[in-house]
Amino acid sequence: MDLEYDVAVVGGGHAGYEAAHASARMGCKTILLTMDVTRIGTLSCNPAIGGTAKGHLVKEIDALGGLMGYITDNVGIQFRLLNRSRGPAVWSPRAQVERSGYPLFTQLLLQSTQNLSVAEANVVDVRLQSGGIRGLVLESGDEIRCAAAVLTCGTFLNGVIHVGLHSEKAGRFGEKPASGITEALVALGLESGRLKTGTPPRIRRDTIDFSKCLRQDGDEKPEPFSARTRRLERRQVPCHLTHTSPETHEILKTGFDRSPMYTGRIKGTGPRYCPSIEDKISRFSDKDHHQIFLEPEGYDSIEYYVNGFSTSLPEDVQKQAIRTIPGLENVEILRPGYAVEYDFFPPYQIKLNMESKSIPGLFLAGQINGTSGYEEAGAQGLMAGINAALSVKTGGSFVLRRNEAYIGVLIDDLVNKSTLEPYRIFTSLAEYRLLLRYDNADLRLTERARALGLVSDEQFALLMRKVESMNTVRRWLATHHARPAEINDFLRRHGSSDLAEPEAFEKLIKRPEVSLEHVRLDLPNLLDEGIIECLDFGDVQREVNTTIKYEGYIQRQLEQVARFERLEAKHIPPAFPYGQIKSLSKEAREKLARVRPESVGQASRISGITPADISLLLVYLEKGEVAYSQEPA
Repeated sequence: MDLEYDVAVVGGGHAGYEAAHASARMGCKTILLTMDVTRIGTLSCNPAIGGTAKGHLVKEIDALGGLMGYITDNVGIQFRLLNRSRGPAVWSPRAQVERSGYPLFTQLLLQSTQNLSVAEANVVDVRLQSGGIRGLVLESGDEIRCAAAVLTCGTFLNGVIHVGLHSEKAGRFGEKPASGITEALVALGLESGRLKTGTPPRIRRDTIDFSKCLRQDGDEKPEPFSARTRRLERRQVPCHLTHTSPETHEILKTGFDRSPMYTGRIKGTGPRYCPSIEDKISRFSDKDHHQIFLEPEGYDSIEYYVNGFSTSLPEDVQKQAIRTIPGLENVEILRPGYAVEYDFFPPYQIKLNMESKSIPGLFLAGQINGTSGYEEAGAQGLMAGINAALSVKTGGSFVLRRNEAYIGVLIDDLVNKSTLEPYRIFTSLAEYRLLLRYDNADLRLTERARALGLVSDEQFALLMRKVESMNTVRRWLATHHARPAEINDFLRRHGSSDLAEPEAFEKLIKRPEVSLEHVRLDLPNLLDEGIIECLDFGDVQREVNTTIKYEGYIQRQLEQVARFERLEAKHIPPAFPYGQIKSLSKEAREKLARVRPESVGQASRISGITPADISLLLVYLEKGEVAYSQEPA
């Protein structure tokens, strides 16, 4: 193993492989260090990628040249577009994947990545030089010299897993934890904390009675996650839905006196939006049942994942309770559910480019920043890898704002709100979500990724063809008119009013009852052959339909973005002396000094900062530095 690199990435989870791949793609000599190379890309919890808002992140990762979406397309076993009954802003893709296939395909992609080395090693310390990163110390005593380092340690930092009153040191079931890194960073002045997450039991497929469960199939015409995937041809398999019962809840309660949560053995805060089953029956005691999703782990796997039954109760209680669930009366548990506690570093300590505020060249990504989920980790890892490479090559940075990507929402929330519980992305967190749809991620981001060297010629050419096709269709729809005689029967069939005179197709599509899909399917004779070819390319038809129908709302959001950008453009000097502005409340001074926002816009999103605080801040920024010394004591 060489000991000199531009960028060193620690950890082989979803943040780690995205960071290492991005850095290497940008031309930096990169090494990925992990305790077990065969576990790179492991799906620690559920065998699924995407979901509400999470699917947006995966599409954005792909648009930026990342791997997660492409891997999913190659190992997926069921694909669904969620929230179809609602507006397009919240449509989100999700896929079940093969648990064993996902890491194998990830490792193959990394092996073929130029400038990237992968090594099995345990990092125990960091070395600084002139206040910045010089290298990483391995358990063997060797030092990996690097100009930038990305820490993506997941749940392994001083990890402890719990089943009932039994606990053992581990970062994941059967894998030892990582020790030394937390202590090294704390010694360098960083603040650490403890969080908790959990996972449900795995059960044997041939002991499930699926006849008592509700079958859930994938989409008839599944959509790929990646622009690099032209067509999904993999066989899809169903999931199944069942539910707990009052009897289930009563049995679970009998284990509370041996629960690591309720006996105080677990100190870390768990995820609010992915609670354990014992937490659900305690917090929602008025509910007599909870949904349980049975998810296959692969075409040939004997294991099923019991989504919704995350628990750390004693194994005997898990076994007794799960057998009261319809379809699971005779089920065999292959591995009990467990909770895992681990160290994290509150993310107010990083900048928007994922770099530590106090240690130049050190980047943090994934659960080490207090997030949950593969998708949140992958997005952070990608951005950390990009910025680590930029710090080495140019000293610059690449930051996505809230109006540009869900990735921007995620990182902005982490830095400014510095969550005290595992953070999960939601569409409700994005105030410009109509602009940040899953199907326009490539339009928003791929050209920027191209400038960084992250996107292949082929992927960029696909984007250019999509843009050209969309423009061609928009021009045609705006300039070609439908005559009443040829369109009124169609309009009546769709419950829309007749035309009295010719009308542009674009105006027709604005009607609630009519869509571009209807026109494409029912009136192909009215469309030019070239237009049909454009509509059949990728998701051009849906993208054009959405932009036409929601044009007014989109314009309103663009106006909101313009106001947002004005505040983002008002930069705050890094050493701005908040403590001298006595007109600000003590709370505001402390929070602003802790986060050190880069702009007034960022300052306005810090939890607890009021509009009055922002007004005062603007006044003092306008006055200039002389005003600070004139502030009354």
